Amino acid sequence: MQQISGRELISEITLDDLQKAVGGSVTFGACVHKIRRMSGFAFVILRTGRYLLQSVYEEKKCDDTIDGITMGSYVEITGEVKEESRANYGYEITLTAIKLLSKPAAEYPLHVSDKKLGCTLDTNLSNRSVALRHPHERAIFRVAEGIVTGFRDFMLSQNFTEIHTPKICAASAEGGANIFKLKYFGQDAVLAQSPQFYKQTCVAFFDRVFEIAPVYRAEKHNSARHLNEYIGLDFEMGFIKDMTDVMQMETAMLKHVVKHLEENYSHELEMLGAELPVINEIPSVTFFEALDILGKSRNPFDLDPSDEVRLCEYAKEKHGSEFIFVTRFPGAKRPFYAMDTPEDPKLAESFDLLFRGLEITTGGQRIHEYDMQVEKLARYGIAPEELESYLMIHKYGMPPHGGLGIGLERLTMKMLGLENIKQASLFPRDLHHLDP
Repeated sequence: MQQISGRELISEITLDDLQKAVGGSVTFGACVHKIRRMSGFAFVILRTGRYLLQSVYEEKKCDDTIDGITMGSYVEITGEVKEESRANYGYEITLTAIKLLSKPAAEYPLHVSDKKLGCTLDTNLSNRSVALRHPHERAIFRVAEGIVTGFRDFMLSQNFTEIHTPKICAASAEGGANIFKLKYFGQDAVLAQSPQFYKQTCVAFFDRVFEIAPVYRAEKHNSARHLNEYIGLDFEMGFIKDMTDVMQMETAMLKHVVKHLEENYSHELEMLGAELPVINEIPSVTFFEALDILGKSRNPFDLDPSDEVRLCEYAKEKHGSEFIFVTRFPGAKRPFYAMDTPEDPKLAESFDLLFRGLEITTGGQRIHEYDMQVEKLARYGIAPEELESYLMIHKYGMPPHGGLGIGLERLTMKMLGLENIKQASLFPRDLHHLDP
């Protein structure tokens, strides 16, 4: 038992706890995942916050009965730990006590104790609070936790400051019609499409910043790659030479994240059958070089999903990389804060990172000079008065800077080889899902 302020709490067990307890006893809380009754005894599979643990119930060895305890019951158990190679993780617990804490009022509508959940995605999402009890489903979000932790640890190690910016804003960072609008005490407001304005502002006094927070896009997509609310992993850094500094920082960060997952989430990765990428150097091509590789004319201003797949196939075949940077997009398809390419102002110092056939990152160098930003706003038909508070950062001085945003769910989806981004969101928000 743990103690907080003199009060005993039911413990959360770890594999280290079990290893140390071999030959002794443990007490912890768990959910009954499955009961397999045999002749004279029963296997009681216990689901903790991370593991499925095998315990054995024998009437003569246990002070309590399992009569009345069903799948889905929450219990506090005490038992003797021994090594058992045939059991999950190599440990088995012989129950000496089992106390019923709560019992479900209805049976699960899904096969939570089966090896695979075995239902459609729609059924999964309609019964999300049950589906996430399945070890395979929740393992996805353990890995997502690992990506976030690895990202945060790396950023802090590189002297970035973690920030938390508003999600109710007066103006949109990206512009366009894909904005969730709301009334804020009688004023017009929007939900943040990006922390862009605020993270740029913070570079002026922190030099390097990062944020892990929700992002909102009112796009009427119904696809396997889009969400209307997702978690953005953003960073912005000052004193850069050019956008390649940002690309190099992302490459180093991704290497760190993969190593962190390998070291701390091996059993989730094994359960999910995931193969993590090997990251050495990530190849880079310009947008027009990408069109040449694809055999397309130079008229398009952007890449479509099939282009992203083919470019990743090219990177894998030509460079042995599952990632590829595409740089210097036509400026007309990039935001007003993107730096123009010095050699060709029709292009932007902006990049996408593609991974296993999907864009997971957009980033680049931002404009830091006041007059240059005002002039580009004019080109976009935006009056400086509309973005007065944003322009204050340029007016009062900014270092050369750049950054990026990564979609956590997209990165998780591709790390794990999932078919649909909704599988990588605890409670996805899209055209058809506002509840649960």
